[in-house]
This record gives sequence, structure tokens and C-alpha cells, in this order.
Amino acid sequence: MIDLIQKLPKAELHLHIEGSLEPELMFRLAQKNNITIPYKDIEDVRKAYNFTNLQTFLDIYYAGANVLITKDDFYDLTWAYILKCVEDNVIHTEIFFDPQTHTARGVAFETVITGIKEALADAKTKYGITSCIIMCFLRHLSQDDAFAMLEEAMPFQDDIIGVGLDSSEIGNPPSKFKEVFQKAKEAGFKLVAHAGEEADFTYIYEALDMLSISRIDHGVQSIQSPELMQRLKDEQMPLTVCPNSNIELKVFDSYQEHNIKDLLDYGLNVSVNSDDPAYFKGYINQNFINLYENLSLSEDDIVTLVKNSFRSAFIDESLKQDYLARVEQARQAV
Repeated sequence: MIDLIQKLPKAELHLHIEGSLEPELMFRLAQKNNITIPYKDIEDVRKAYNFTNLQTFLDIYYAGANVLITKDDFYDLTWAYILKCVEDNVIHTEIFFDPQTHTARGVAFETVITGIKEALADAKTKYGITSCIIMCFLRHLSQDDAFAMLEEAMPFQDDIIGVGLDSSEIGNPPSKFKEVFQKAKEAGFKLVAHAGEEADFTYIYEALDMLSISRIDHGVQSIQSPELMQRLKDEQMPLTVCPNSNIELKVFDSYQEHNIKDLLDYGLNVSVNSDDPAYFKGYINQNFINLYENLSLSEDDIVTLVKNSFRSAFIDESLKQDYLARVEQARQAV
């Protein structure tokens, strides 16, 4: 089964590029850019990756992002993730980035997006990996800040397929951003939002009904509401689930308690993703392996999870069908 996991082509739909910053690259960029970080060595960083909840993770995450200054830094960050995609047989990826994290430090929006998109273009040329970029609003900031960021993004709309909502969930419900999501929709952006990770299932309802999103990021708290579960099944609303993240941030106490198998068995459109893999102990294949080793996932379950990611991707139908056929071919070859 692990051989199957490794050989199946995959799509990743929930990946924060800043969350793929490995300690080695963090130290190299800190030294290059003369940025002081609160760790004396790489081992010290790894010890700090001991989170108790979403907020304790975010504190370290934003500190790490301080080393990203130049276009080349964002290129190197993205290219390092692309090499992980090659290793894990990810052939399509939809990358989140948090521009407010960088513009607040005086790094230009253009610097960030250009570094990311140039690396993704090279990934297509060298490895055939297709990709999209999704800009996230930081929900701990105000809607006015989100409006300002949307305006700043407009000249780069050809490079950004959608907008999302991330950062500290509890106390920052989707309804806080209703108007900016409406404006983004009118501008032609696809809409996604983190909901139902730490906060309860009502945040998922808000994301669906107030933000008009087409994909829920996380969504594991939907299991609290039978009515919501039925709606998600009927609509086949994608849920981009991130198992390692859920364990590391104590959403579930152990892998044995993770509910992805229950969601899948109910008929929900769930997929497996790595979220912030440098911080959460593994890229996409490791998430699949951890699920397989701790839950009673069958071969059909794994293939369904993989196919769901392609079905839920922001790609045209012909490419979708091509990728789904490649999944079947890989399955038959194992």
C-alpha cells in the first residue's frame, strides 16, 4: 500500500508556501539577509515545532516568514516545495500565499508574487507540474486590510486564480469578510476559505452561505452537524483535509481519532493535503502513509482520496480527465 501511495500521481489543494520553509532554508536566508531569528541552530528550530494549538504555531510561522525578503527568496522557497512535489509525485498543486505577512514588513506584493510564479513556471517547464496561486486574507486582521490587499492584487489578477481566508480562526468568523469576498467574486476570483478546523461547524455554514465559497479548507468539524454533513454530501463540496496539521495542532489527540475515514465513508468529497509541511512533520505522501498506518484505509479509499483532489482542482475538465486516467494507470501498474 505504501508503494501505491508513492506511485500514485496526486494533486495538492491546501498548501501554504510560507509553511514549506524548512529550517535549513530559514537559516540560509536569515544569514543572507542579515535577519535575526530567535533560534541558535537548526535543532533549536525543530524543538520549537512543538505546538499546542493553531495560535502557538502561527507565532512561529510568522517569525519564520521574516527571512523572506527578495524575489529570489520566494523563488527558492517555492522551488524547494516543487522538489518535494517531484519526490511525492504531485503533478498539480494549488499554492496559498499570505501577502499581508510580507507587505506589512515592507516587502512589495510584486516581489512576492513574481518569485512564486517564476518558480511555478519553471516547474511546468522542467517537470510538467501544473499549478495555480491562491491569495489568502489574514483573518486576524480587519476586513479593511483585506480590501486594501485585494486592490493591491488586481494588477496581478492573471497570476492569481482565487482568494482564501486563513490565520487565527476562533473569534474571526467568515462573516467578518463577507463584503470583501463579494468584491473578489465580482472581480472573477474563485473563492475558498479555512473553516471548521478549530472553530465549530457554524463557521462552515458561514463560509458557504455568506462567502459563497466553492471549497472548504479543513472542514473536519462538519461531523458535529448531521444536517451539514448531508448538505456537504449532496453538494459534493470539496473539503481539503490536512491530517498531520490536525494532529500537530491538537484538533485530534491522535491519528486513530482522526475523522477523515468517517467523512469519506459518509460520501463527502474529502482530499488529503499537507498544509504547512515544514512545520507539521511531513509532505503529502507522509500524510497518506500516516493515515494508512493508523486508520483502516483500503486501496479504494486511498485512490478515492487522490481522485477527489483532482476532481476538486481549479483546472479544466479535459486536464482533470487526463489526470484521473493517469491515477488509474498508476494503480493498475502497482
